[in-house]
Amino acid sequence: MSDVHFVDTTVRDGNQSLWALNMRTDAMLAVAEHIDEAGFESAEFFVTVMFKKLVREQKEDAWDWFRLGTKRFRKTPLRLHGGLKLIEKIPVCVFELMIERIMDYGITLTRTSNSWNNYDEFDVEKTGLKKLGMDTVVNLIYSVSPRHTDEYYAQKAREAAAINPVRICFKDVGGLLTLERARTLIPIVLENIGDTPVEFHAHCNNGLAPLCYLEAVDMGLTTLHTGIPPLANGSAQPSIFNVARNLRAMGHNPLINEEVLRPVTEKLHYIAKRDNLPVGRVVEYDESQYTHQVPGGMISNFRHQLALIDKRDKLDAILEECVQVRKEWGYPIMVTPLSQFVGTQAAINVICGERYKEVTDQAIQYALGYWGKEGAEYMDPEVKDKILGRPRAREWEHWELPTPSIQEVRRQIGATHLSDEEFLLWVFAGEEAVKALPDGGRPKEYLSASTPLVRLVGELTRQEKANHIYIRKPDFSLTLGRAGAD
Repeated sequence: MSDVHFVDTTVRDGNQSLWALNMRTDAMLAVAEHIDEAGFESAEFFVTVMFKKLVREQKEDAWDWFRLGTKRFRKTPLRLHGGLKLIEKIPVCVFELMIERIMDYGITLTRTSNSWNNYDEFDVEKTGLKKLGMDTVVNLIYSVSPRHTDEYYAQKAREAAAINPVRICFKDVGGLLTLERARTLIPIVLENIGDTPVEFHAHCNNGLAPLCYLEAVDMGLTTLHTGIPPLANGSAQPSIFNVARNLRAMGHNPLINEEVLRPVTEKLHYIAKRDNLPVGRVVEYDESQYTHQVPGGMISNFRHQLALIDKRDKLDAILEECVQVRKEWGYPIMVTPLSQFVGTQAAINVICGERYKEVTDQAIQYALGYWGKEGAEYMDPEVKDKILGRPRAREWEHWELPTPSIQEVRRQIGATHLSDEEFLLWVFAGEEAVKALPDGGRPKEYLSASTPLVRLVGELTRQEKANHIYIRKPDFSLTLGRAGAD
């Protein structure tokens, strides 16, 4: 029997995979204390894109989640997701400042990836994070292609362990791992990482992740990433309830108190209904996922974008073209940002009716090796010539990543007068969006189904035509009048 530990992904990956980060601060605060009491080894708390999402769409100051949320977690260590971006419109110095400010709230651990499992490049980022005081869980990303063999993963596991991360996370972002492959590959990973602790993060895109988790525990991998329904299953992580129940049935000891989490599920279902958000469900197996490997969120976005231009019928052709583009580009792992580059180019090829007639700047950067030297090294030579044999490519050929100081960035955007936190909101969300925040971006109050009277009164007081409101029950009476009304 094994003790099994859990990392909670509900408010970060579950929120991102299923709700496109549309979870408001009030909703996250409403479930935080319950999650903290359940016995999770750690909980994912934030990802950089939440700055933009909370400010621009939820009209909230994203730092309030840090100010208020970190106080709700007294027992559970919190994690950031992401690191120091080496190729971005945003300079590295801004990410360094962000890390420093996040650490002010007691978060000293992050989990992040190199899209190629390139641990030479990753070591540079890990070292930079360590200098700032941030420890790193390094992802080892699973993929399926002629390049991603047993030998590949044995070598990559050794390389990952060699940079001495706090942990290695075996990550199946596409939900591609089958039981048969888990039985052959997980022992290889465990044999080649030495004494480095390892954890398992998988998505349920193809319905197999819960089974692979059970298989992994039997083979000695005993830290699992799970979510709390309805922010589990679907394109997110397996449900903590399902995994824990099955582990007990197999004779293992899951170190979690599910009863504490029942109110979380109740509240999240209420929020999903209130805000018209989807509920994560167990998905059916889809063999085509192994052909195109396009993440579920990308497919949803394709459908939306194609509907806008009245080309819904092109989806199947684009998914087929993704297979060809990925092959020509050297089988990149279909993970952000490489999956978006492949998918966008495939869509352009199909819609234009001629392959590589038009290409994106990202395709040119990829072919030049700016998104990893493997892009330039593994790309089909003929395709590479098509991409780079145009004037726009010559403009990018000698480009170098700008490295301004934080003071220079502040001057460039006119933010020398702002605090660090305000400045970071300007950079990630935009000056106009920050200035437009109502009530300073203070989070709204969470009202649950357990407080229907409060919600009813709130809704009634918004009725402009009503001067008086009367609520009567046998044991209760309430009268509300608008100021100045007769």
